[in-house]
Amino acid sequence: MTDGTRFIQVVAAVITDARGRVLLSRRKEDSDLAGLWEFPGGKIEPGESPERALIRELREEIGIEAVVGDKLIKVPQRYPSKRLTLDVRHVPEFAGNARGQEGQALMWVDPGKLTQYSMPNADQPVVAALTQPSSYAITSEMPEPFDAISIERWIVRVQQLVEKGHRRIQLRSPKVPAAIFGAAVAALLERVVGEDVEFLVNRDVALAQELGLGVHLNAAQLHQLDTLPSLFEESPVAASCHNHADLERAQALGCDFVVLSPVKETRSHSDATPIGWEGFSSLRENVALPIYALGGLSILDLDDARECGAQGIAAIRSFGDAY
Repeated sequence: MTDGTRFIQVVAAVITDARGRVLLSRRKEDSDLAGLWEFPGGKIEPGESPERALIRELREEIGIEAVVGDKLIKVPQRYPSKRLTLDVRHVPEFAGNARGQEGQALMWVDPGKLTQYSMPNADQPVVAALTQPSSYAITSEMPEPFDAISIERWIVRVQQLVEKGHRRIQLRSPKVPAAIFGAAVAALLERVVGEDVEFLVNRDVALAQELGLGVHLNAAQLHQLDTLPSLFEESPVAASCHNHADLERAQALGCDFVVLSPVKETRSHSDATPIGWEGFSSLRENVALPIYALGGLSILDLDDARECGAQGIAAIRSFGDAY
């Protein structure tokens, strides 16, 4: 690293037991970030592969012989005195009984309760990767002339996204008059009663509050707000980010997740300069938020996205919502 900051490569494990619980380890009082909970693992030594390092670290730290499974996410993170990448792997099988070999506390935690444990910044995106959707579908523009037929076509397209398995969807159609769009969203909600889907309304805070939905803020709104509206304590708040200042503001406000764009060239924003995966990773290391990559991407880019610390992919056309 050119800035002289210490750089460390770390590998960690998502270890699950027969009940689906995940193992956390608590950092000792004499260590950096003392008292925080983290996914077990440790530093990768020079010349050591991540898989070998993880097997060694888990043997030394918690006394198990691990079977290393699939990659989950690789999180770049900057701390005041160091920069690191946290390479996280699934460990679906292991031999032995997990015990803190160095006096550290261990805890088996239900995945739904992981957010209740205070963790280092690098570990927080791992929790999101385990518990939140890897896709964020964004609806395309409602076709003119914005009549009953247009509304029906738009609703059907959103229903198709739900049928395809998308569980986090941004309802967006900026050219449609507010009253018409509000009626369309209300009609949609009547069609999808009982579906386990998280809907967020693009920019319209009042409509989101009226219908009890989440809201997706644009970058300008991020910098205009001093606090998030209190009615969103139970509903998700997301935001569109394009640079470091946007990300820092979103984290300071307490947004639940963000979208960072554009990663690649897009037809809809052909004048915007793509940040590429290197740029995405560089911006990602400054915050602990779940971040979706957006811009010229499809679900086929998910592996690349996770290698750069992304929660997943956000898209409009590539998820099939286009007329």
